[in-house]
Amino acid sequence: MKSASVRASSHPVLPPIIPENEKEFLESIQNYIISEIEKVGCTDQGPAEEYYIIYKNVFEMIIEHVNSYKSILTTIKQEYDAFIEAIKKGQHTAFHLHGKLKVLACESSTLMYYKKRITELEEKVNKIEKNSARIENLIQKVRDLRLSLSAKGAQAPTKKVNPAQKIPGLNLKDSFDIGALSSHLVHLQQRVKELKEDMLTKYIPLENTTNIEEDLTHALHLRKVAEKQNENLKFCYYRLTQLANVVTVWENSDRSIDSLQQLISQMVENEKLLKGRIVSSISSVFERDPTKSKEAEDLIEYIERFNELFSRCQYEAAAIYAANCPRGILRNEETMDKFKAVGPIKGKILPLLMYCEALISTSAKQPLPAHLTAEAIRCALNAKRLDLVMHWVTLHKLEFSEAAGDVIYQYAEVDKHNKSRCFALAQIVYGKCGAHKKAALCLCKQGQIFGAMDYLHHFKRLPTEDYIFLIRLCPSVELIHCLTQEWNGNPALLSLGETVLSLINTEHRIYCVRLLEDIANEGIDVLEQMIVNDSVCTVDGWKQIAETFLQTRREKLSKILISILAAQDGVVELPIDDREDAKLMDHVFL
Repeated sequence: MKSASVRASSHPVLPPIIPENEKEFLESIQNYIISEIEKVGCTDQGPAEEYYIIYKNVFEMIIEHVNSYKSILTTIKQEYDAFIEAIKKGQHTAFHLHGKLKVLACESSTLMYYKKRITELEEKVNKIEKNSARIENLIQKVRDLRLSLSAKGAQAPTKKVNPAQKIPGLNLKDSFDIGALSSHLVHLQQRVKELKEDMLTKYIPLENTTNIEEDLTHALHLRKVAEKQNENLKFCYYRLTQLANVVTVWENSDRSIDSLQQLISQMVENEKLLKGRIVSSISSVFERDPTKSKEAEDLIEYIERFNELFSRCQYEAAAIYAANCPRGILRNEETMDKFKAVGPIKGKILPLLMYCEALISTSAKQPLPAHLTAEAIRCALNAKRLDLVMHWVTLHKLEFSEAAGDVIYQYAEVDKHNKSRCFALAQIVYGKCGAHKKAALCLCKQGQIFGAMDYLHHFKRLPTEDYIFLIRLCPSVELIHCLTQEWNGNPALLSLGETVLSLINTEHRIYCVRLLEDIANEGIDVLEQMIVNDSVCTVDGWKQIAETFLQTRREKLSKILISILAAQDGVVELPIDDREDAKLMDHVFL
């Protein structure tokens, strides 16, 4: 019936007319929803907590606006809020239950890992206990040995051993540092690996020496035969050339047999005369001894052979030939300059380096002179062959000099990766040639302060400038402290006051300040005792030190020094004039 009445109606149904205030409210609600969604950045993928909060606020706004349905809408909202809260609580409970389920599922594997870890820790504890027992056993053996030695009584006085010497390459502090010991162990393992590689590449088994010597002897024999044939061919070529010249002269003359014989005789006489002049000049090397003319002729041939090889650019053969020359006539600076003038050749070893290697490898009977040694080391380092220099130094076939040590020492700044090796090599060279202050400097550069002190105390007292030289080139509080105190029963090498005075106006002043502050921290009486026992530095010297500290804003240390000096017998501190700002150092010491 309703449908019939609708079809029978001829007028269209109009939409409800919304009041103006309701339109504004709806528009404000829509704008609020859009702006809030943009602020929180919600997306349409899945439910979002932000959507719920936004529409919850909108619902509350509608409830406040519609007064007629406020109670009903409030009840509906409360029911929905309770339902949503129950859903959230269920999700939270499900999440915790899921986590507990995971924990229960992993409990068996976790227990297994814990048992495995327990086994590993027990094995480690057993190893540590075994090592501890072994170390305790060794300590007990050392104690028993010391007791037995002390019971026997040594005739000579026992020498104190520095603990740092037990581990070469480490100082006393690093000897008890696990990290330093571990790094040192890695270094030693790397060194062992390098030595094993050298054994495989640079050395051969002893049983192969016989075969190699036979091959070398055979090769030398073949070389002598070839050289003899070469000399004969050269002589034949020379004679043929001379004969060709004679025939040419004869053809241009009257072509008589007598003239040809005269030309040949003249050629022979000139050849004998020239050879006699060369032999006489070489014989002067042998103090004009006529019995050694044959040796002079051999030397001439040897030099000619060397010049021939050098002119043919056979530098390796020429280097070996010059290094093995009789009487060492080619083992000199002139020959070295000749190889140096060649310069580098692309893709080949430097000719000068070939000559240096040949010189050192053939220096079995007599060491290579110092000036040639320095040049050889400089050549090898310019070619970045530190390994070759290490090999040469360990051969003990060289005559070292301070210049050679300086070359290696300066190379440490070029190859910083091998700085410690360079300092160790330079130390060996300086020690061999007697440059003791530089040898001690190399030890200090390696961090071996105690080793340097032992080294210095093995010799007679060096000049004070040498010890100051060490401090200036390798400044440290530890080094200054070691030089200014007794060492293993020996007196101090430097006076504390004189050392501070010599460094107080330099950039190393900070090390002196730290040293005096460390001593003062041990106790003012300790510093006072060192000042009193310092027989070299006078009261005026210590006064100058205190004044300098005051000027450099070290008032506390300056006051300590002044109080110590004022407390000594025979020292009087005069009152200070207040008009001169009461400067601490305006004292007069009598």
